[in-house]
Amino acid sequence: MSALTDLEQKAKECSKCTNLCKDRTNVVFGDGNDRADLMFVGEAPGRNEDLQGKPFVGAAGQLLSKLLASIGLKREDVYIANVLKCRPPNNRDPLPDEIAVCKPLLFEQIKIIKPKIVATLGAHATRLLLDKPISISKIHGQKFKADSYTIFPIYHPAAALYARTTLVDLEEDFRKLKKILNEKPDPEPEKVPQAKQQSLF
Repeated sequence: MSALTDLEQKAKECSKCTNLCKDRTNVVFGDGNDRADLMFVGEAPGRNEDLQGKPFVGAAGQLLSKLLASIGLKREDVYIANVLKCRPPNNRDPLPDEIAVCKPLLFEQIKIIKPKIVATLGAHATRLLLDKPISISKIHGQKFKADSYTIFPIYHPAAALYARTTLVDLEEDFRKLKKILNEKPDPEPEKVPQAKQQSLF
């Protein structure tokens, strides 16, 4: 059993968030290339993701696939995960205690996959990875160094479904993302503290 498969099994057995695990259909652990140079981290599963057990399979996921195609990539080329592994009721925002429970799983995923770039989709993922309060509208499309990988905050695709200006920003950030993927390691990005990893147990 691979380290990632073993971690996924731990996630499926998790019952720490009573209000989430009792209503979930599936744990949505992650999907894609487990050796990807590019990893996306979203917020939490929605209804479609909960039903299918895979991240980003609804309308936002379709847009993400189109954005990937625009820079010559497919879902199979990247790894996609969320901060939370279970769907919050009525798609509400993740609560701090829920994020605290799932955070060790996410950081262990990153450790196993070893991506060069972690693209954070939206404010929740970005704040967690940068370990500080930020406004996604102010820092999207910039890169930040976190030990072994670069953090690249961008808007969540769901925010661009009905907002043309956000979609334009998202498309531009994906073009920047392609350039970063193709460039040599850059020592210049601002150094940010890595959020402390918590024990899985």
